[in-house]
Amino acid sequence: MESPFKVDILKGKVALITGGGSGIGFEITKEFGRHGAAVAIMGRRKSVLDSAVSSLRSLGIQAIGFEGDVRKNEDATRVVEATFEHFGRIDILVNAAAGNFLVPAEDLSPNGFKTVMDIDTVGTFRMCHEALKYIKKGGPGRGTSSGGVILSISATLHYAATWYQIHVSAAKAAIDAMTRSLALEWGTDYDIRVNGIAPGPINDTPGLSKLDPHEMKSNQYGAPVHQFITGEKWDIAMAALYLASDAAKYINGTILVVDGGDWFNQAPHVSKEAVKELSRSVERRSRSDAPAPASGIPPRSKI
Repeated sequence: MESPFKVDILKGKVALITGGGSGIGFEITKEFGRHGAAVAIMGRRKSVLDSAVSSLRSLGIQAIGFEGDVRKNEDATRVVEATFEHFGRIDILVNAAAGNFLVPAEDLSPNGFKTVMDIDTVGTFRMCHEALKYIKKGGPGRGTSSGGVILSISATLHYAATWYQIHVSAAKAAIDAMTRSLALEWGTDYDIRVNGIAPGPINDTPGLSKLDPHEMKSNQYGAPVHQFITGEKWDIAMAALYLASDAAKYINGTILVVDGGDWFNQAPHVSKEAVKELSRSVERRSRSDAPAPASGIPPRSKI
């Protein structure tokens, strides 16, 4: 789809995107690059990073990839420093790295809960904390009407409640609270705008394939008919592009919900039995497609 924004809206900016090699993170990275930004992506899998960087460069985008895990302090420090050394500045940080799997709360180990919190919540804060000293170097006088930008990808899971997603819901709720607190402190002190984006069900993402809403509403599971609204990764990228640009210079501490209004229908309209049966089949498929991690924790995926 054609972008409604000017092609140079992020010209001269440098963006670091965690989880930027695939899914929503890659779509954001690509659109940032198409609109003038130089981009650095951080991820755990070298093959994914190499493929993403190659694809970005084929589009004429200045791109570089760094292996790293947001759960590790040394990785966060190394990637942020390397990004700054390579491009000479960092204007935008996007926190898109995330973990997710389906599990009933009674079967979720404290270690499994902690893993998602470490990736989503602590990882997001870790990257914000490490990037701050470089983003604030520009300050209010960086030549535009606004300072640096931090965006964190949240979710709508916790706005009502979602079966078997207590770990992710807790992590995303914490990210929302952190976004507002950082917006207050860093917006006041350093002219850095800190906002979040809460995607709804997005097509062609691991998050949606974990529990396909169209599959959920099938009568064979006893679910009532519900008009699920699914979006595209492009929709989230456009929201990120807007929030990262000077068009959003007066927006700070906001969680922008991008779901076509779907979260209004997030009451438990599907029976617990239906979700349990689907979650079992989804996890069986997931385990058959990929070897289980050494830690015994179910596979992670980006939103």
